Amino acid sequence: MLRLRGRIVAHLLSFSSTSGPAISPLHRLLSASAAAGSISPNPGGFAVEEYLVDTCGLTRPQAFNASTKLSHLKSPANPDAVLAFLAGVGLSGADVAPVVAKDPQLLCAKVDKTLAPVVDGLTGLGLSRSDIARLVSLAPGGFRRRAIVSRLHYYLPLLGSFQNFLRLLKRSSHLLSSDLDKAVKPNVVFLRECGLGGCDIAKLCIRVPRMLSTNPERVRAMVACAERLGVPRGSGMLRQALQAVAFRSEEKIVARLKYLKNTFGWSDAEASIVVRRYPAVLGKSKESLKCRSEFLLSEVGLEPMSIAHQPVILSLSLEGRLRPRYYVIKFLKENGLLDGDPSFFTAVKMTEKVFMEKLISPHKEAAPHLAEDYATACKGEVPTNFIFRWTRNRL
Repeated sequence: MLRLRGRIVAHLLSFSSTSGPAISPLHRLLSASAAAGSISPNPGGFAVEEYLVDTCGLTRPQAFNASTKLSHLKSPANPDAVLAFLAGVGLSGADVAPVVAKDPQLLCAKVDKTLAPVVDGLTGLGLSRSDIARLVSLAPGGFRRRAIVSRLHYYLPLLGSFQNFLRLLKRSSHLLSSDLDKAVKPNVVFLRECGLGGCDIAKLCIRVPRMLSTNPERVRAMVACAERLGVPRGSGMLRQALQAVAFRSEEKIVARLKYLKNTFGWSDAEASIVVRRYPAVLGKSKESLKCRSEFLLSEVGLEPMSIAHQPVILSLSLEGRLRPRYYVIKFLKENGLLDGDPSFFTAVKMTEKVFMEKLISPHKEAAPHLAEDYATACKGEVPTNFIFRWTRNRL
């Protein structure tokens, strides 16, 4: 009998892929089935674990773990109503299992007193049926609390869009349970006082979700750390600096500065210049920094001071931009095809379109395969092959 109930509810859930509200028809079908006696409760008690497997699609281990939180259920009436409601807001049968496994107590929520008012409130905020379904999938625990509406009423304008909210929610499952009045709002107010606009705050919080929910004193400490590194409040680099120092100890930041100086041969003053102009360098991996150092200093032959005064070069892809463009310039110089003498910095900072127009396209006749070889090099393949091939062809 329980398996028959599972087939019926699963059939109802399959209707969720059709357009338009499906809540009322599903409730009617469930009621009709119940009235007919086809899905009456087990006289010996409600077998929760079997219900989770047969009706919700959980694996046996998932059902065993979830059933401990549902032991108080005496019948499938409320879970059936919840499943029907979820189908109505767009969750398919395949969506139900991970949602219930993540938050089994969703099956205990009251449709009329909680879930329906939540959906009405979210719809009033401009969320579509598919938006709500995605929200349920990501945060079923938050969805069964009516406070979710007021929280989204605050977060959506702050983050700029529902898509940004979802990106943040994926990175921080605690977003919907964070204390708005004691943590989130004070942190946002302080960041605005430091000169960050709405867009910067959204980008910062998406990259560092804990920045919103942490103790406001910790956020103040991070700003103070950025200031000690030479990035003051009001600076256009403050967001990057906060991303770089967020939740890092003073010892780790000092150690990273020491590594930068040793790796690139910078003085204290030069390292300070780099951090002020490109704070994100503090967040780059040691392997990435070492590879860039070896290429820029040993292969290209740049001076440490030159890199320090144009540190944006450290943000560019080594294999996808720096190395391929260097070899193009090298090839053009060696073969007498270069008009003028653009610096390496100038070449790598060009947009792709300008680089092609200035340094690739003018040499179609003299080096007809240069564009193809450059494209190959941009994929990370060894670029020296085309240099020697073109030298031989030219000779």
